[in-house]
Amino acid sequence: MKTTVETLKGYIEGAVKKTQFPLWKLILLGIMAGMFIGSGAALSNVAMHAIPSVSLSRVLGGCIFPIGLMLIVFLGGELFTGDCMVMMACMQKKVKVLQLVKLLIIVWLTNMIGGIIMALLILNSGQLEYSAGILGAYTIKVALGKVSVSFLGGVCSGILCNIFVCAAVLMAAMAKDMVGKIFAIFFPIMVFVVGGFEHCVANMYYIPAGILASENPKYAEIAMKKFGITAEQLSHLNVTNFLLKNELPVTIGNIIGGMVFVGLALILLNRKELAD
Repeated sequence: MKTTVETLKGYIEGAVKKTQFPLWKLILLGIMAGMFIGSGAALSNVAMHAIPSVSLSRVLGGCIFPIGLMLIVFLGGELFTGDCMVMMACMQKKVKVLQLVKLLIIVWLTNMIGGIIMALLILNSGQLEYSAGILGAYTIKVALGKVSVSFLGGVCSGILCNIFVCAAVLMAAMAKDMVGKIFAIFFPIMVFVVGGFEHCVANMYYIPAGILASENPKYAEIAMKKFGITAEQLSHLNVTNFLLKNELPVTIGNIIGGMVFVGLALILLNRKELAD
């Protein structure tokens, strides 16, 4: 494996390159990443939806979800949460702040497009019919829980999530072979899923999928009967609450987690070595 300093230098060099990507390439990479993370989210829902034990279902979901980041690392993609660490290149004066802001805005928007595309594909694939529609109802339940978090809860959960996501990105970069990268990604991502922490890009699949599922009378009825969700609660599952009650606080938390708790900390700890 590479040393921490070697990994940071490599990440910073890569950060400079990605700020220079042509717009079309950045858009395509962002959409790919949104779809890849959405695939991990969708398939973890499949694994979890019929298991009554919360702890067991989260462990199983945690074993499935890491495929999203693996696809990004091995095939390509620009992920908003990982790109928060581009601020390390700003601290090293290799990237301008405006370049970072532009990158994050484009990647966030294109990740959203990718997540919504995956939600539409899953809905129309018939997958939500699994277990006689219980998967569709479970998709509603998951989305409703996410738009019901408090603002502070969303920020703190977002911070915790992106500490593990950014750790996974850097650890994967440290590994020199594919198996090492897989293990480096698997465990940190598994931990954030088991912990139930909030990832803004994953939620770009979870919540749109839940909104779409809630418009299906069959799934809505099952959600009411099986999960005790009321009609009033279902009314809270809308685009406004998606953006303001989840994406806003969770994105803020993800930014703080990636930039401050990981990026800033690692630059400060290794500043002397990075200057050599």
